[in-house]
Amino acid sequence: MDTNEGRTMRAVTQDAYGPPSALRVERIPVPVPGENRVLVRVRAAGVDAGTWHLTTGRPYLMRAIGFGWRGPKARVRGLGFAGVVEEVGAGTQTAWRVGDAVFGSADGALAEFVVASADDLVAVPNNIGFEEAAAVPVSAVTALQAVTASGAGAGDRVLVIGAAGGVGHIAVQLAAARGAQVTGVCSGAKADLVRSLGAREVVDYTTTDILTLGRVYDAIIDTAGNRPLSALRSILSPTGSVVLVGGESGGPLLGGIQRTAAAGMLDRFSRQRLVGLISRERPEDLRELARLLDDGSFRPVIDAVYRLEETAAAVAHIGEGRARGKVVVVP
Repeated sequence: MDTNEGRTMRAVTQDAYGPPSALRVERIPVPVPGENRVLVRVRAAGVDAGTWHLTTGRPYLMRAIGFGWRGPKARVRGLGFAGVVEEVGAGTQTAWRVGDAVFGSADGALAEFVVASADDLVAVPNNIGFEEAAAVPVSAVTALQAVTASGAGAGDRVLVIGAAGGVGHIAVQLAAARGAQVTGVCSGAKADLVRSLGAREVVDYTTTDILTLGRVYDAIIDTAGNRPLSALRSILSPTGSVVLVGGESGGPLLGGIQRTAAAGMLDRFSRQRLVGLISRERPEDLRELARLLDDGSFRPVIDAVYRLEETAAAVAHIGEGRARGKVVVVP
């Protein structure tokens, strides 16, 4: 018998693209976990740039490649979450038990309950809370993949653009933990935060153009997306790496995806390594991040915590680019 029959939950839903105010909280049925699936009671969910893009439907290219033309295919917003196992699907062979604290990613995380693959969940480390754990899927996974793709290692000069953002502030920590000499680019108001994360130098982009300083870097991780690839290559060592994480400067049609495409095409003809990163959620990355959390290599910084009914404000906060670290929502 279905133990969730008749049960409902609060969830953030959306039927058509629009501003963050298009999001609303309504009561919908609690999802039922099938085989190899687990029902998790959400204790915190992350909000990131992807949430803003799926809410607004911009850039329009994302609609054409399968996310839904007039509105998102998945009605319930959210992806990264942390919570407690509520129920294990019938026939599921897993070590997870009711009451286990887990984190991971699944569509529909901005709700009181979410169903996720049992194989994609990772135990929440003992030294962090649910709000920090919810910041790890998506943003920390992207940061880990970006730092790995950059090849940053001990002694390398690494430039992180957007160093105080959801992805950037973790990339700074992960690169520094590998022994890199990190320079962070952010606004002056966020400089102290970025220094505290391990950056040896901070450049205030509101007063200084990093391109004019005459410095060369072994790796550049750009999470801000507003500089031409050719400009970044001009301050990169002859065999260095540029990793582009998304893009926000290409207008409503492309949204910066042209930089990612250009990197992929030019990489094969250049001694420099040019990476247009398309991050993918992988459980092996979550397990590695859990290990790094355990040994203190990084810690998510929580900028703001919103209630579920305030999700529209949380998404607007992300869209305005004001966040220092991660934004999370709690039911």
